[in-house]
Amino acid sequence: MANSRILIVGPSWVGDMLMSHSLIQQLKLQHPKAEIDVLAPDWCRALIERMPEVSNSIAMPVGHGSLQLGVRRRLAAVLAKRDYDQAIVCPNSLKSALIPFFAGIPLRTGWLGEMRYFLLNDPRKLKKTAFPLMVQRYVALATEGVARAEELPPILPPKLTVDAEAQAETLKEFGLPTEKLIGLCPGAEFGPAKRWPDYHYAALAQRLIDGGGAVACFGSAKDAEVVDAIAEQLDDRAQASFYGMAGKTTLPQAIDLLASCDAVVTNDSGLMHVAAAVNTPLVALYGPTSPDFTPPLSDKAEVIRLIDGYLKIRKGDDAQGFHQSLIDIQPDRVFQALEKVLSA
Repeated sequence: MANSRILIVGPSWVGDMLMSHSLIQQLKLQHPKAEIDVLAPDWCRALIERMPEVSNSIAMPVGHGSLQLGVRRRLAAVLAKRDYDQAIVCPNSLKSALIPFFAGIPLRTGWLGEMRYFLLNDPRKLKKTAFPLMVQRYVALATEGVARAEELPPILPPKLTVDAEAQAETLKEFGLPTEKLIGLCPGAEFGPAKRWPDYHYAALAQRLIDGGGAVACFGSAKDAEVVDAIAEQLDDRAQASFYGMAGKTTLPQAIDLLASCDAVVTNDSGLMHVAAAVNTPLVALYGPTSPDFTPPLSDKAEVIRLIDGYLKIRKGDDAQGFHQSLIDIQPDRVFQALEKVLSA
C-alpha cells in the first residue's frame, strides 16, 4: 500500500481523537506516500487540522449516538468516489462501521464489537489485558499479527502543531501575559465527579498569583459556572491576574493558548490531552477514572491519584457531587507537583 488512500473513522471525544494521532503517525511511517483522511465530528476537526500527517478532515454529519442511515449512505456515496484502499474504524460501535461498509472500501479494519462482524472484513478480536491502554489499541490496528502491547512499534505521542502567529494574536486579544502563566482546566464531562473541587483550584490559583504569576482558566461555555466560582474565591488583587477563558475561545485558540502556558493543572479531560499534545508540562488529577487506561501521553506530565482501580460512576460522594478521592488531593500537593514539572 505504498501509494494507498486510507480513511480513519475517528472517535467522538477530544481526548480519544488525540490518542488516535498515534495511530495516524504510525500509518504514515509505514506508508509515507499514503493519503490519510479522517472522518470525525465537527468539534474534533480543529485537532485533525493540526495533525500534519492528515490530508483531509471530513465532517461526520451525524450526531453522536444517532443512526440516520440515509445520511450515512449519502456520505458513503461521496466517499466511494475517493477510491480508498483501507478504512480503519477506531470506535467500537456498529454505527461507526457503517459508512466504510456502504462506501465499499475494500479493506475495513477494526476491533470486533457491538455485532458488527459482517461490516468489517479485517476484524480484530481484542484481548483487553493484552492492550491495557487505549492508545495501544489504536496503534495495534495499524499492524497485522500483533498479539500484545510488547510487540507494538514504539508509540509516538500525539503532537499538534502550534500556529505561532495566531498564538501571539490570541494572547494579545485576551490580554494574557507571555510569562509566568499557568493554565487551569477545571471542567470535565459527566458532571463534578471527575473534577477537582473549585475551592481547591481557587486556593492553588491564589497561591500562584501571590507568587507573582498569572492564571488562565480554560474550558467550554458549560464550564463558565465553575470558572466563575473559582474567581469569586480569590481576593481582589488576585482577580486582576486571573483570566476566565471558559466559553470565550475557539478550540484552535485554546490549543495555541495552552501551548503558551508554562504549565497546566487539569482534571482528566479532553483539554488535558490537548496540553500534553502541545508539549506543555502538566499536572493531571484523577479520581474515579484511571490513568491506567487513558493517561496524558507526555513525558512532562505528573499524575496524581490517591485510589486504585476504575470506578464507573457519574456521581460524586459529597453533597456537591465531588468524588472524595479528588477532595483528598490537597492544593499543597498539587503545588509541589507543579513546581516539579516546571523545574524539570
